[in-house]
Amino acid sequence: MKMEEGMQLIDGNGNFNVDGLKDFMAATGFAHYGRSYAIVAIIGPQSSGKSTLMNHVFGTNFKMLDAYKGRGQTTKGIWIARCNDIKPFTIAMDFEGTDSNARGEDNTTFERQSALFALAIADTILINMWYKDIGLEHAASRPLLKTVFQVMKRLFKPRKRTLLFVLRDHSKTPFEYLETALKEDIDKIWASVAEPKTSRSVVLSDFFNVEITTLSSYEFEEKTFKKQVDLLRQRFISPTGLTGDKNEAEPASGFLVRAEKFWKTIKDNKDLDLPALKVMVATVRCEEIAKEKLRQFTIDDGWLALKGAVQAGPVSRFGATLSSILENYFSQYDTEVIHYDQDVRNAKRRQMESQALEVVRDAYVTMLEHLYSDTLESFETSLEQLLNGGEGFVASALACARSCFLQFDKGCEGTANIPCHFCQYDFDAFIRHSGWNASEVREKLRRHMLSEMMAKYVKQLTDVLADEVQSLFEAGEADTWVSVRNLLASKTDVAESELSNAHVDFELPRSEIDTKLGYLKVFARSVVERKARESAATERVLMPMKHSFGTYARFTQVFNLDENSMPRVWTPEQNIDEIERNALSASLKILAVMAAIRLDNIEDQIEIVLSSSLMGAVPAEANAPDPLASNTWEEVPTNATLLTPAQCKLLWMQFKAEIAYIVNQAKSDQEARRQAKKVIKQILGLVALAMMTLLSAYGAMGIAAKPEVAAVMKEVGQAMAALMKDIGPEVLAVLKDELPKALSFLGPQMVAVIMALFTNITARWR
Repeated sequence: MKMEEGMQLIDGNGNFNVDGLKDFMAATGFAHYGRSYAIVAIIGPQSSGKSTLMNHVFGTNFKMLDAYKGRGQTTKGIWIARCNDIKPFTIAMDFEGTDSNARGEDNTTFERQSALFALAIADTILINMWYKDIGLEHAASRPLLKTVFQVMKRLFKPRKRTLLFVLRDHSKTPFEYLETALKEDIDKIWASVAEPKTSRSVVLSDFFNVEITTLSSYEFEEKTFKKQVDLLRQRFISPTGLTGDKNEAEPASGFLVRAEKFWKTIKDNKDLDLPALKVMVATVRCEEIAKEKLRQFTIDDGWLALKGAVQAGPVSRFGATLSSILENYFSQYDTEVIHYDQDVRNAKRRQMESQALEVVRDAYVTMLEHLYSDTLESFETSLEQLLNGGEGFVASALACARSCFLQFDKGCEGTANIPCHFCQYDFDAFIRHSGWNASEVREKLRRHMLSEMMAKYVKQLTDVLADEVQSLFEAGEADTWVSVRNLLASKTDVAESELSNAHVDFELPRSEIDTKLGYLKVFARSVVERKARESAATERVLMPMKHSFGTYARFTQVFNLDENSMPRVWTPEQNIDEIERNALSASLKILAVMAAIRLDNIEDQIEIVLSSSLMGAVPAEANAPDPLASNTWEEVPTNATLLTPAQCKLLWMQFKAEIAYIVNQAKSDQEARRQAKKVIKQILGLVALAMMTLLSAYGAMGIAAKPEVAAVMKEVGQAMAALMKDIGPEVLAVLKDELPKALSFLGPQMVAVIMALFTNITARWR
């Protein structure tokens, strides 16, 4: 397409050539000129030389009249062409002539429509007329001007245009006379147009720069005509050329939409409202540009890489990177729509931002989740490290919470560029254009951190409380439950104080803190109850009943040790039954302690009932029911019962069966000592008789060395053998320990002789 030859924008039937205009704009690059362009239109009577004038002034090549074929309609519809060697970039528009008999009665309709279109689309409108027609009704385009003026008076804040009247074939009539006559005529037409009711009184100069020029005859004074045309051409090329007010001009990129909408409005016989059409064109173009920028953003390599990366894990400088990508496309949009209506472009900018943010929302939410997870993990790790290092719970919790909250907030605000002491990352999720905040995620983080803190504190409290409670149950003191209650109260008081202080940075209302502390107390109580139930298991109860785990006496301690904590010697003088009873009484206290939970300090009769029933402390009435046949204790709730009366009875029976060996062993030992005592007396009798015989014969000196002593001692040995023939090993063991003590009065030599006899006798029995 030769752009100087132009293309038909609107055909003779009023059809708008959309495809042709698209091709024209693509070929000329029109859309890229922003506001730096001008549009010049020409209207006037048919065959008045409009196309010729445009071709000479603007370097176009519109089809011109063939003088040899006579006057007739040359231009049909509206044509546009690119002006050659005109700066700024200029589009020329050639309009079908007025007063054409080719259209017949339809002439005024198309004439009015084309005039209105020229008014709406052009910066400068050339009105081509014969100088002799000044003052004539139709030839001077009076009806057409009246229509133009009526429309202009209805416009609010119109963009000022230039009306350039070109008086053709000027000869001798002075220019000053023609100029005065034409301007007076124009003023009369303007004054004849009624003022709109809603409009202020306006003057012609508010809307038009009216310029007048003359041209000689092209046919008879061609050289003069061309010189005058060159001068006219310079008026368009100069910086102050007749190109209109460019501050109010619409961007070139919207020309296609604007022109099509203007023509459709005019054809539909609607009132031409230029401001409304201006907004409409701005709306269409800004929306098209916004959609294109949004489309480009969605396939941007940087965005797609960022989107993929954040799915796998946190991305360093996520927010800053994404904000930069978005800002690039927003800036491109701003640059391309800078010349459109400000309100429209701002509204479409906001809409574009909203749509772009919807595209990135999922990635943003994912990044926030990473930020949340990393912060929570950092809190858990750092708190664990500080606690393991021996730091106090309150100080540790507050330090970790403050540091992690600070880093999370920095990440959400886009300032997380310096890693903190506990949270070693520089991630950020802040998107500058979003206005989003992470309050919901922060609240979720706060609650999870609080839960983690509570969990660690509960574990710490549980471990300490469980160990100390277990020790108290194992000690089995008479005041075990008093100690347990005091311990529980002490621990929960400390916990309440510490947790109240540790909750400061979590901004919890007092009611919520009280609820959590209430939970902690309930949990601590449940720990004690759990340890009590564990300790009340059969094997766990029997063990402390039999053995000593502390200062309190159990069966083996009471039974086997004397009042000086020395091992008992089961001599015949020891009252084993009484010692056993005392030991059983001590063990019974353990059973009574473990029979029920006594955290509420309610008095009960469990120990009395057990003592009277199992040890006969209180004689039972005849035919009275067994108080231990029941499954409940009086004054003890079912949920506080650890061992029912029946279970206590069974445990006691099992306990007695297990300690029977200890008692029987003591009784056997006592019996062995009793028998050994008798044997020792008999041996002493034999030794005494022998010693008296030897002493009477040899005297006391050197008696052990006399040969005759051996014979005497042999007889003693035979008597001892006969005496010990039927005694058991238990008695022999006692004799081995006690006999040297009994014979010590004889002196070491005689004791050695007699013990040698004893050893020889026992050796023969093995």
